[in-house]
Amino acid sequence: MKDLYVPKYLLCYLLQVCILKNQSRHQHEQPHVCIKCPVSKYITCGIMAYLALLEDIARSQIRRERVFRDRNDFFSNDDSWLISHFRLPRTILMELCNELAPTLERPTSRNHAVPVQLQVLTTLGFLATGTYQRELADRSGISQPTMSSFIPQVVAGINRLSRQHIKFPCGADVQANIKTQFAAVSRFPNVIGAIDCTHIAIKAPSENEATFLNKTQFHSINVQLICDANMVLTNVVARWPGSTHDAVILQKSSVGRNLEAGVLQDGWLIGDSAYPLKPWLLTPFHHPCSEEEHRFNEAHGVAHKVIARTISCMKKRWRCLDRSGGVLIYHPTKVCNIVIACCVLHNLAQRHNLPLPEPLNIEVDDIAVEPLPEPADPSAVRLREDVCKRM
Repeated sequence: MKDLYVPKYLLCYLLQVCILKNQSRHQHEQPHVCIKCPVSKYITCGIMAYLALLEDIARSQIRRERVFRDRNDFFSNDDSWLISHFRLPRTILMELCNELAPTLERPTSRNHAVPVQLQVLTTLGFLATGTYQRELADRSGISQPTMSSFIPQVVAGINRLSRQHIKFPCGADVQANIKTQFAAVSRFPNVIGAIDCTHIAIKAPSENEATFLNKTQFHSINVQLICDANMVLTNVVARWPGSTHDAVILQKSSVGRNLEAGVLQDGWLIGDSAYPLKPWLLTPFHHPCSEEEHRFNEAHGVAHKVIARTISCMKKRWRCLDRSGGVLIYHPTKVCNIVIACCVLHNLAQRHNLPLPEPLNIEVDDIAVEPLPEPADPSAVRLREDVCKRM
């Protein structure tokens, strides 16, 4: 009976009919009793049923008040708490919310729509901790499906800011400043950036699964990063599966093509032995023999260590990228978007000299990358020898 719905007005009508029939039977059994017109009684029954119907309709039109969970006001906390949970202080968080507001605010007649600030901070909390969305949603006072719906939108909004926050140094003044900073750190001249790749662990994709399997036998996205001496990222390429060689990513990137075309007049990148020696990309000596070559490799290693420190800092800041916290269980395209968003946020933190995550242990991908078989560029060999002698 619980699953059978009978409208109240119908029940009322049936009950009245039963009563009238019962009364009519008794009246026929007692002929001396005065019988009133039964038609009026049926009319009364119909009126009562109609009134019951109107009452049901009226009640159905009364909208029940929805019960919403209390939402967390994260901005009620101080800067140290905000940096601990979202990696950025109040002023930068507010600026970021204002920049993203035009893409995240939507016209709606609903009350209790998720505010832009809560969308942004909840997304940053996910990126910063790598915490499962359900746990983070509970702390935010929103449902997990709601959180899943707006995280990609916030990530896409942050990615649209990448052009203004991730820029390769092209002007002479900017390059000169970076060269001075690298020379102060490593005594290596004319360096405009340190380059390396890092692997972001992902769940095995359903398509082209083998191409994402790297040499250490876990599925990943191989991400190319270039940074300056202050650990600010100047180039990010996040679209290649884990089996792709570091040198291939550079060769096919816009930065690699431009440098190969001679856009850079003076200066070079610093890369490890996985990359080919180029006039614009200096690598260490494979088998240093002289004291000069050892000294070159030592200074080169100090300069190149900046990118290793940058990668470690970014993964500590945005734990969703760190394999120790598990793998990203999203489609590779979504993972690439998350990586770029984390790079934008990393630069925001670095440019404002925010404290580094503690403890910051410099970690490198335990993936040995052998150089591709490629004939040495004679001009690059002479350039490295000349730099070696001058050092």
